[in-house]
Amino acid sequence: MSGTSLIVATTALVGFALADDKMYASMPFAAQLIATMLTSIPASILMSCIGRKTSFLIGTVIAMLGAVMCTFAIIQQHFLLFTLGSILIGIFSGFANYYRFTAADNVDKEHKSRAISYVLAGGVLAAIIGPNMANLMRDTISGATFAGSYASIIALYVLSFISLSFLKLERQHNAGQIETRSSGRPLSIIIQQPRFIIAVICGMLGYGVMSLVMTATPLAMQHHAHPFSDTSFVIQWHVLGMFVPSFFTGHLIQRFSLFRVMLIGALSALACVIINLNGTTVSHFWLALLLLGISWNFLFIGATTLLTETYKPDERFKVQGINDFIVFSMVASASLSAGVLQHHYGWKVVNYGAIPAIIVILTCLIWLYKIKRINPIQPKSEPVEDVASPIER
Repeated sequence: MSGTSLIVATTALVGFALADDKMYASMPFAAQLIATMLTSIPASILMSCIGRKTSFLIGTVIAMLGAVMCTFAIIQQHFLLFTLGSILIGIFSGFANYYRFTAADNVDKEHKSRAISYVLAGGVLAAIIGPNMANLMRDTISGATFAGSYASIIALYVLSFISLSFLKLERQHNAGQIETRSSGRPLSIIIQQPRFIIAVICGMLGYGVMSLVMTATPLAMQHHAHPFSDTSFVIQWHVLGMFVPSFFTGHLIQRFSLFRVMLIGALSALACVIINLNGTTVSHFWLALLLLGISWNFLFIGATTLLTETYKPDERFKVQGINDFIVFSMVASASLSAGVLQHHYGWKVVNYGAIPAIIVILTCLIWLYKIKRINPIQPKSEPVEDVASPIER
């Protein structure tokens, strides 16, 4: 997450400096997200074959190679090589996105939302580490702005590799034994569940809105003559907004219902757009991006929690894989669109583009309310919702 927050703060600016056509400034970040999307299903398949720990370690090695390549590309002023390095980091993200599912699959169903929240709570330190590393290290390699920033990410991935080497997944091992006997219901049946549809749409569009506005923000702030130190400040608070709520989002879901928490997330996104349309001072960017981070947290954790209630243990890999494939398809499209919209039409059009997605999210939440599935953590009526852990079974 620290590497991701650093990349968010810098990639569009590096792309702008390296690209001959400035409308492609966001292409490296978009390529990274496309790689994440395309890796989602293969990573899930690999995990089902060789286990999650080994897969995570492989993904981290790929990330190290990507960071080295990005550093070299900036030094050599090579846009395509920088894009290729970003793709490798995106492949790593395709693996790392399963951290949250790994946590959820290794606790009982009453604690799934908390487990997901606590994993994402690691982003609190990331909000401080990433943007500050970008700012402090950007000029450490003479004549190659931000090359030092990307070199510093290598150290983060080395620490991740060391940490992952201690990972133990006893429940995951037992779950793997179940999957060798059966792969559960056909995916065509699972995806027809209303909860699955709502979870995917809210996760996809909530993340998409965040990606669209967040990717365009550094470019918009540069356009309005704000120094990078201000951009780093705004991104830092945005990442804090994304992850600080993780300490209590799970508790809020259990106490006030999934519907209410996700509704607050959708309304926070709408408030972000309204603020962005009413000014371009640092204060406007700061408050809007803070609300955007909170919106992402409530919608993403909410959607992930809802998704875990739609599959049985032996179905999890294929359901999680298709979910992340769909979600990151939208995220990649939104990121690529951000650079084009910002370059050709400006900051206001970027924000107007987010409004239809927010309306769809609100519509899905009304659907969730009407079918009286406000609290999926404690399903009562449908047998398909029995997602007891392998040990409980």
